[in-house]
Amino acid sequence: MFDRAARGGRTLPGMRSSQLIIPVAALTTLGVLAAPAPASASAAPLAAPCSPSASLLGFSDALDKTELGGTAVSGLSALAVTGGRSAVALVDNLGTTPARFYDLSLRLGRGGPQVAARKVTTLARPDGTPYTGADFDGEGLVAERGGRTILASSETEPSIRRFRRSDGRQTAELPVPARFRVAPAGQAARNQTFEALAATPDGRTLYAGMEGPLSADAPGLQRIIRYQGRAGGRYAPAAQYAYQTDPSLGLVELVALRHGGLLALERGFTPGIGNTVRIYRTSTWRARDVSRVPSLTPGSALRKKLLVDIVTCPPSGATARQPQPNPLLDNIEGMALGGRTRDGRTVLYLVSDDNGGATQITRVYALAVR
Repeated sequence: MFDRAARGGRTLPGMRSSQLIIPVAALTTLGVLAAPAPASASAAPLAAPCSPSASLLGFSDALDKTELGGTAVSGLSALAVTGGRSAVALVDNLGTTPARFYDLSLRLGRGGPQVAARKVTTLARPDGTPYTGADFDGEGLVAERGGRTILASSETEPSIRRFRRSDGRQTAELPVPARFRVAPAGQAARNQTFEALAATPDGRTLYAGMEGPLSADAPGLQRIIRYQGRAGGRYAPAAQYAYQTDPSLGLVELVALRHGGLLALERGFTPGIGNTVRIYRTSTWRARDVSRVPSLTPGSALRKKLLVDIVTCPPSGATARQPQPNPLLDNIEGMALGGRTRDGRTVLYLVSDDNGGATQITRVYALAVR
């Protein structure tokens, strides 16, 4: 979803949870390649420390304010690494712009990520008519095993739909519990629904995360729905978990690890100051299922442990077009694991959503995390 504060909207209240350390496991293999960095990539030194658990490998602004196939490569709200040197990025749509995703080339060089848009695909209904920003606001993305299909969440209704990667045609839609519908149909607020979507390595479990609370829940307590099924097949809701964000932050992305582990991306915006972006480790292992809890209250949330606050990363030559506490920061919304570095750490990619605006940047980041 777009950064509402930058557009004159509001931020979310919230509270911070207690902490639990969860190990991070790599999902794919993508080595760090010793290739020279292009001019669009940062000149950051390898592994510039951000926290005890994370280091900045670099960033790239190569996608910023570019076009492909007559479309603006902007509004990138979700990212999925699809193996080798490829990835997919989903657009959150404004107005009547076409709902779409981009196939990217993505690799890691000495100066940071090297990225380019290679193909644009419009998302369409089963009958072939295209979705637009009027009826589809893409926020969460999963590239299913085999790479032939993707799952994309829209926070318009909200919905989770399956599309063919080859031509963008919809082939299925997942069930959504009634209370998660936008009011008055349900208890969700507009633009505060399925911002996050993640799948476990085996494809049997999906997690759909709400950016904001349901009207019956306490401020700062977001619900995460766990779906069970199989990649390319049917999924059904199996459980719900409570996740408590830090004050004024929303839950904007998840990465699913093994054994119930999750990485959670929290983000907020304060006018005149800039963005706050933090990544936490958490776990649903033996956690309480709150599906039957009518109203969430503090104390019911998953425990979490801070992995990295992006403000603590070295700026590494980054520039910002609006006030930021660190010029490296922007409206980061997408997150995906991309393999391991040569020293055995996990590569974590991030992407920022420029909302199609002149004061924000489409930026791809690479971190090495433990």
